[in-house]
Amino acid sequence: MKKQRPVNLDLTTIKMHPSANASILHRVSGVIMVFAIGILLWTLSLSLSSAEGFAQIQAFLDGFLFKFILFGIISALTFHILMGVRHLFMDSGYFEELASGNASAKFAMALWFVLTVVVGVWLW
Repeated sequence: MKKQRPVNLDLTTIKMHPSANASILHRVSGVIMVFAIGILLWTLSLSLSSAEGFAQIQAFLDGFLFKFILFGIISALTFHILMGVRHLFMDSGYFEELASGNASAKFAMALWFVLTVVVGVWLW
């Protein structure tokens, strides 16, 4: 019996739905936050070490690079929280169907985009 399985699967032809993209990006934002913990702990430690350390962190906050890093951290945290709440709703039995799951993913991503713009305006 010959099996009709693909030999070379072309990943560029696969179209994933919004719920799958949200799930993958939720994991990516979790990984980003693992690295962000180190940066945030370093800034907290430096700011609490002395008055000079606090002034140094304030000087970092005036620079573009540190604001950009902080923007990325806050953006990843916001995305992770929103998608985590979405997953909690799904664990409770809501938004489990494909249509409602995709709609909740689109809504959460749109809300994340709006909150990210708000954070960007607030930082700069």
